[in-house]
Amino acid sequence: MTTLAGRTIAALRSEHDTLASIVRGLSAEQLISPSGASDWTVADVLSHLGSGAEINLAGFRAALGEAEAPGPDFNQGVWDRWNALSPQDQAAGWLESDNALVAALEAVPEDRHDDLKVKIFLPEPVPLASFAGLRLSEMVQHGWDARVGVDPAATLAEPAAATLAEQLAGGVSFLVGFIGKPEADRDRAVIEISGTPYRIVLTDKARFTTEELPATATFAGPLESALRLVYGRLTPERTPAGVEVTGTISVDELRVVFPGF
Repeated sequence: MTTLAGRTIAALRSEHDTLASIVRGLSAEQLISPSGASDWTVADVLSHLGSGAEINLAGFRAALGEAEAPGPDFNQGVWDRWNALSPQDQAAGWLESDNALVAALEAVPEDRHDDLKVKIFLPEPVPLASFAGLRLSEMVQHGWDARVGVDPAATLAEPAAATLAEQLAGGVSFLVGFIGKPEADRDRAVIEISGTPYRIVLTDKARFTTEELPATATFAGPLESALRLVYGRLTPERTPAGVEVTGTISVDELRVVFPGF
């Protein structure tokens, strides 16, 4: 059985290959069309993912001892350079930058998956699995943003969604607390996601967990839709038929809790 880091890296490769197969065929007009991310074009999304891959790779190489740690102005310099690119160059740059990051992750021997730690924006370095999990969170959701800009019926790929859910209930669980904005005085809610071991818990903050807590509501629908809800991407027009929430909270109320970014 592969490690969580290994499964996450495999999901990153699959996400890259799927999006790359689409990006290579995009026209200039499609690149500047609206994406699933508010106020961003498809090219803007690819620029965000490409610059993020470059920044992540620099930190990762520093963790491996292959390069010096990036300085305090490194990120801003990368963003400025990517923002100045044409939409076509942003797309081509994402292909190269993201592939380089995934290839570097793939090159780590499995016997190092559990001991390798990477310095990111948190106070302490994180395990490789969490480092890859944070990138998967970016790639799954923003990859969907790019794909839905040219295919309104796009959904999250099932294997990547399953791995992302595992990460959100584990090493990168803090993300859900950051994304969710429950009202301070709201009643506690536990939303079970049907057919899965996962629950969304709302108290003074939001959590995504496998704890077997008594449910107050049920999300009926695929896991990918529940994850898009958490990331603010289950808008009414992009909600599959049959998806509903029953119990003490509604899907519209959950959309307010999870406004997206």
